[in-house]
Amino acid sequence: MASLLQRSLTDLGVLTARPIAFLALGVYIAAWLIFDRESFDMHGGAALAAWLMTLFIQRAAHRDTQAIQAKLDELLRAHSDARTDLRDLDSEEPEDIERHRERQRPANVSIPKNQKR
Repeated sequence: MASLLQRSLTDLGVLTARPIAFLALGVYIAAWLIFDRESFDMHGGAALAAWLMTLFIQRAAHRDTQAIQAKLDELLRAHSDARTDLRDLDSEEPEDIERHRERQRPANVSIPKNQKR
């Protein structure tokens, strides 16, 4: 059940980065104005503006992530010693990626006190 919920939330996050999400918001606004114009006040406008900004931010973040993934894919293809088992890691759930990173992190990594970060 938890796996289904995780996958659904990830899929929803990807879906909200697509243009169809903006279309859905437009349909919602139109339906609100058609069926209940009287309740559309300053608070309703602010809520819709917040929703629109959320979609813009989600889209920009998705675009940036896709660009980084494309660059990393190219680096993995270009470097002959790269581990190819990481190539499909971006299709995993965020929790699985975090567990993978924890397993790969060296056990006793410390930064000397005289070294700046």
